[in-house]
Amino acid sequence: MAKDPKPENGRPTSGPSRRGSGASRATGQRPGQGGRTRPPANVVSPQRPWGLIAAAVAVVVFAAAVITYAVVQVNRSNADKVTSADQIADLRTFDYASGQQHVTTPVTYTESPPVGGPHDPEWADCTGTVYDVDIRHENAVHSMEHGATWIAYDPDAISDDDLSTLQDLVDGRSGLLLSPYAGLGSTISLQSWNHQLSVDSATDKRVQQYVDFLTFNGDFYPEVGASCENPTFISSPLVVGDSSRGATSAATDAPTTETPATDAPTSTGPAATGTPAP
Repeated sequence: MAKDPKPENGRPTSGPSRRGSGASRATGQRPGQGGRTRPPANVVSPQRPWGLIAAAVAVVVFAAAVITYAVVQVNRSNADKVTSADQIADLRTFDYASGQQHVTTPVTYTESPPVGGPHDPEWADCTGTVYDVDIRHENAVHSMEHGATWIAYDPDAISDDDLSTLQDLVDGRSGLLLSPYAGLGSTISLQSWNHQLSVDSATDKRVQQYVDFLTFNGDFYPEVGASCENPTFISSPLVVGDSSRGATSAATDAPTTETPATDAPTSTGPAATGTPAP
């Protein structure tokens, strides 16, 4: 009777192959492992934030442009600034002393517009006030005694643009007042105590130089620290030909006489020889 053949070396001839099934070989799994497979690794390349970089560069360029513009403007502005009166071309200077009389009668001034001398006891408001009337000159002189710059213009000669420029310059700036002046010998005249400048245009750089340097400059006017406020004059300005309100005005600051003293320098004296500053 034939014997069953034995597997070689005692190994069984049936059952799963030691190498595993074909499915295992196909999937790369080892025998005995489950059906799970390792997912392929996702490799993510780092992304550069080009949008943010571009935005940052744009901000830096814009900031540099703004700073450059500001520096140019400041340098241009400083180039026109003056540090002494004689740097203002064609500025005329005079020699009216402090302590001028307060008078209630009209004064015949040597200069037109006047730059000093006896004046009304009430000052014209000079808190950046724009008048549309030819204010009484005696009151404007008192304002200059308080450190103000009075800008007068010929209403028949000035252009609309120049008038608008002057109004913008004066409006609300303490120490300034603006008014028309009949018969003015130039288009525009700026005056403060003992100083005067005539120009043809409001855009003349000397206008800004004068205003910036001479307004409230304590080296050049008698009553440093005196007020420029006079609400009464704003609401009811005195014009050329009006009578003085005299001592009845709330805005008075010194004793008043009816008429100038005979030796007051209203028509003669050093002020009559106003000359350009060197």
